[in-house]
Amino acid sequence: MNSAALHKLRDGRPWFTNAALCLLGFGMFLAMRQFPNEYDHYTVNFSGLSAILVLLYAGAVGIILTQPTNRATFRIIVGFAIFFNATVYMGDPFTSSDLYRYVWDGVVQHAHINPYRYIPADPALQFLRGPNQDIYENINRKEYARTIYPPVAQMIYWLATFISPTVEAMKLVMLAFIAGSAAVLLALLKRLGRQKEDILLFVWCPALVWEIALVGHIDAAIIFFICLAILFRYKNQPLWTGVFLGLAIFTKFYPAVLFPALYVRRDWKMPAVIAAIGAAGYAMYSSAGSLVLGFAAGYSKEEGMDTGTRYYLLQQAQRLPGLHSLPMSVYLVFCALVFGALTLWAWRKATVEVVPQQTYGWMQAPIFLRIAAAFAFALMLLFSPHYPWYVLWLVPFYTLLPGLPMMTYVCLLFFLLNTVYGDPAKKLFEGNQMLYVSVAAMFLLQWALQKWRVWEFFQAGNRTSGIEVRH
Repeated sequence: MNSAALHKLRDGRPWFTNAALCLLGFGMFLAMRQFPNEYDHYTVNFSGLSAILVLLYAGAVGIILTQPTNRATFRIIVGFAIFFNATVYMGDPFTSSDLYRYVWDGVVQHAHINPYRYIPADPALQFLRGPNQDIYENINRKEYARTIYPPVAQMIYWLATFISPTVEAMKLVMLAFIAGSAAVLLALLKRLGRQKEDILLFVWCPALVWEIALVGHIDAAIIFFICLAILFRYKNQPLWTGVFLGLAIFTKFYPAVLFPALYVRRDWKMPAVIAAIGAAGYAMYSSAGSLVLGFAAGYSKEEGMDTGTRYYLLQQAQRLPGLHSLPMSVYLVFCALVFGALTLWAWRKATVEVVPQQTYGWMQAPIFLRIAAAFAFALMLLFSPHYPWYVLWLVPFYTLLPGLPMMTYVCLLFFLLNTVYGDPAKKLFEGNQMLYVSVAAMFLLQWALQKWRVWEFFQAGNRTSGIEVRH
């Protein structure tokens, strides 16, 4: 393509952007509308719908990141996002039954019973089954597993069931967290010198809509808390950074990996407040004693974390000549070295300097944000989750730092887990092979685009400059 054609492609017209987004949004709306019907009326199948959604979403992302916008563009983006979530919200959460456990834990707490004390099938809780039979019958592992969710998650369940002990109320609370996350991301986009229309990367993500509006996963709360932690780290307010990172950690533990990235050297407020949140949270449920650890050990065994069968990179290494008996301990040492290197990077850059941002792109973003994204992505790649909701917390990172590898990872995993490659007993390894090879290819492609300055070319004139960025 010659230079004139490239300039014409870059310097498009807002009306084209809006028309294209309307077409793509309408296509996504039809696919979202069909999805809740697939369980009872098999027509397209989940793999087909997820593929359609990913392709349409990728097209919308490409347009919003390269083409000019006007005032109507943002309204189109928000309007379709509302339609997507409202349509899917009406469906039953049949792809995962975790939501029923959330509601049950809330119901148990409103009966003034510690949710960590009993399994749902325990006779001590029989009096709660009658009024909540539809909830009870759909709880997974109810015959042998106590709740696994940490204290902040339990408080959210209590709050949601205070509104109403139903899956609809719980999903509504999770959608409120997503709406709050979008508002925080808009504030961050403005600080980064980005256009507000880039919020499309977050609110149109099909995995996010699918797993939150339909299934109501607690990961929505984690996303909200992480977004707030990033915002307050950007503002250099370590106390509030610690508050929201602590809330995220004690909703599900894995956001703890972000601590080195968000920590400012010689600050004591952030670690102190995180420790206080954990201590206070577990103190509220201390009547259960050691049972507050819940089903953590059993879940680790079920998921193959104790044997290493969960970890794709370890399995791949064990297929190499001479490494068939590579123990999991060696792999865990490798993981420790990776996180150790990232921690050293974070420690060396843990300052609060303010420098001017001259151009737009990954390398001009705040250093703490790049480090946090690296920690989050490394955790997912090393521990290879096979549930799509586990990777949703990556969506805010690639919204703030658009990059092909992370977006490919989230979207392709979402697609693969809705195909035969999502079966842990049969095809999961082959699915992971496709996933990791694709992500590696995207790393190379992104490097080439940056080296040849293609990305900066398309961003010329579409982003503001001279924004102050806190490191």
